[in-house]
Amino acid sequence: MDKDAKPIETVDEYILQFDKDIRQILQQIRQCIKEAAPEAAEKISYGMPTFTLHGNLVHFAAYKKHIGFYPTTSGIEAFKDELSVYKGAKGSVQFPADRPMPFELIGRIVKFRAAENIQMAQNKGKKKK
Repeated sequence: MDKDAKPIETVDEYILQFDKDIRQILQQIRQCIKEAAPEAAEKISYGMPTFTLHGNLVHFAAYKKHIGFYPTTSGIEAFKDELSVYKGAKGSVQFPADRPMPFELIGRIVKFRAAENIQMAQNKGKKKK
């Protein structure tokens, strides 16, 4: 990374740094997340696009041969059977950039994570009373 380069501050800036094909995939993932969790906010965190809703919801990022998707450990665990065809780790999955993106699955994972974060926020509110 160029030490004089301005840090990326918005999701638009992040997406614009990639070639057309990857930009299109990233925009589609972004739209998929917005549709699944319309109340979520977006920002750059850990150097990648991040959606938040009562805390971090999901992150995504482009790499040389894949798109990384980070729905936390609970998001991976809840969809482990469907995600088993992809490389991944405890809180992440790698979708190959040269294969169709599973947008429907991404949307379901985001909805799951949104419901989880909302429930955790409600539970915190009940404990304070």
